[in-house]
Amino acid sequence: MAQFKVIDVIDGDTFEVTPQWNWNGRTGSRVRPTGYNAPELYEPGGQQATSKLMQLILGKIVELGDAYRVDHDRLVCDVYFSGKNLASYFPEYQ
Repeated sequence: MAQFKVIDVIDGDTFEVTPQWNWNGRTGSRVRPTGYNAPELYEPGGQQATSKLMQLILGKIVELGDAYRVDHDRLVCDVYFSGKNLASYFPEYQ
């Protein structure tokens, strides 16, 4: 699995990494982890989900695993942090 540094958190289930990912001829910096679906920023709980993700991974190294598609310029893939699937940190959104 490739390692990337998280440079920005967009919301509770979208973030940006460096260097850019490369998948099936596409490149980008936004990632959408599989396994959970956090509320949008404007929805109840959206700010809390974003803060939780920010505290967990902002400025840290994540590993991008199996990728499934690119959706809205985000690589939808399995994401691992500290050896655990990122979704396991968000059981409330599974």
